[in-house]
Amino acid sequence: MSGAMAAPATPRAALILPRASQPSAGGLTSDRFAASNRRRGDFVFVVNPSGANGRTGKQWKQLLPHLRTRLADQCNICECITSGPSHAIDVTREAIKDGADAVIAVGGDGTLHEVVNGFFWKGSPVRALDRGPDHSTTFGLIPLGTGSDFARTFGWTNDPCDAIDRIMRGVKSKLDIGVMEGPNREPHFFVNVADIHLSAKAGYFASMYKRFGNLCYVFGALRGFWGHNNQDMRIKVNGGEWRTVHKVTALCIGNAKYFGGGMKITPTADPFSGNLEVVILQDFKWYDFLLKLHRLYGGTHLSVNGVSSIRVQSIEVAEVTASGDIFVQSDGEHFGFLPTKFSVLPGAVDFFC
Repeated sequence: MSGAMAAPATPRAALILPRASQPSAGGLTSDRFAASNRRRGDFVFVVNPSGANGRTGKQWKQLLPHLRTRLADQCNICECITSGPSHAIDVTREAIKDGADAVIAVGGDGTLHEVVNGFFWKGSPVRALDRGPDHSTTFGLIPLGTGSDFARTFGWTNDPCDAIDRIMRGVKSKLDIGVMEGPNREPHFFVNVADIHLSAKAGYFASMYKRFGNLCYVFGALRGFWGHNNQDMRIKVNGGEWRTVHKVTALCIGNAKYFGGGMKITPTADPFSGNLEVVILQDFKWYDFLLKLHRLYGGTHLSVNGVSSIRVQSIEVAEVTASGDIFVQSDGEHFGFLPTKFSVLPGAVDFFC
């Protein structure tokens, strides 16, 4: 996925909620027509059918009858089956503009990432066109994918029935959202972890091996290590002065705690705190990862030599000597290369928790 998620140039396609079993141009179907009568909320479920090598689509079909049994009396259940990259972004924006009460990401962290970006347009939150200034769309998650690292922060399992129970309870909190800006200054959003250099390069390669499930992270790490060199970087925290950090192996910016298939990389991050946790690994060799891998997965690595952690509202990261080849990713999706600025939008989205 490209880091600069440009909006489609075509005119906005209407996302009027259709009659039962009538697919719209975006693949959306609804259990009940509700365009003119919104006494019940419209809940849009955005499903990536190809997630987890096609398992997400199969699991969704099995889950849908249970979902209708639990939720049909309290909301209009609408589904959108995505057809490719960025489709989840587009359909989320249209659902919010058309007044949906909730948009639920069904899939792994990649689907989650796209849905989060759909809540924004040109750096600002998307708003419903005809529901008044007080209306907001709630963000939700049913984790069904290869990676569900964001869900781990809350101790959630991949049991979709548990996720439906959470949605049915309707308990909401204000969720922080991370913002990234590359050299073109166009904002891009993340909800979990953004990272730089080795881990981002490993994630880039891991995306090529997703057919192998969680082994993709192992294959990605092996390719990432090939030819890797630690690099000096400059950082600016909270708009202060630039300072140099030497021999950076990886720099991770966490809104939540986990990435890479269960590695607790930013262990004190809290997506309701209004801060981001930055963890910097310096001068790591390949054998350091082998020896300290259990600490990275357990979240006990902050006391290891060469590891430091700070809490920030913003951080800018650049190379000391520009090469243009230091990888940056967010939520496991390739963003681009340094320089990049990261910041947080506190309490930006209502979230079913």
